[in-house]
Amino acid sequence: MKLLLAVAPERFRDEELEVPKRAFEEAGIGIDIASTVAGTCTGMLGARTEAAMTFDEVDPGDYAGIVVVGGAGSADHLWGSRRLQELVRTFFEEGRVVAAICLAPVVLARAGILAGRQATVYPAPAAVAEMKRAKAVLHDIPVVADMQIVTANGPAAAAKFADTVITKLEC
Repeated sequence: MKLLLAVAPERFRDEELEVPKRAFEEAGIGIDIASTVAGTCTGMLGARTEAAMTFDEVDPGDYAGIVVVGGAGSADHLWGSRRLQELVRTFFEEGRVVAAICLAPVVLARAGILAGRQATVYPAPAAVAEMKRAKAVLHDIPVVADMQIVTANGPAAAAKFADTVITKLEC
């Protein structure tokens, strides 16, 4: 089983990638990292990771789910990515796990999969407005799971977020 991790090429939130990635690997789940560009991606706190491919190169059939990593860079690089939104819709429509943390749940909102669904997001005004525009039912708690969708509100929720994604994969 493999998961696709989507990260911004710059200013992703380090622990929102590193904590879930470690948990997935410890659970025996393979991971691939993709971004808007292939190559080295840098975190807000200095972490570096390699995006093996761009979103355009992803074959959704290779993965059990998608996890979109947050951080300030997600607003700049991921929110507006039509291809990432398309991937999120495909995973959702095929009943696979779709997860996002911090500011990244906005990608799910813009993909049109959160209307009437329970969700959470980092409480930045622009992110909250996007979630409300998409008609998500917002909760101010660390992690929310609604069917195969998992959202979390920030770096402090990274471990619980990873555990919830793993539980959904086991269903």
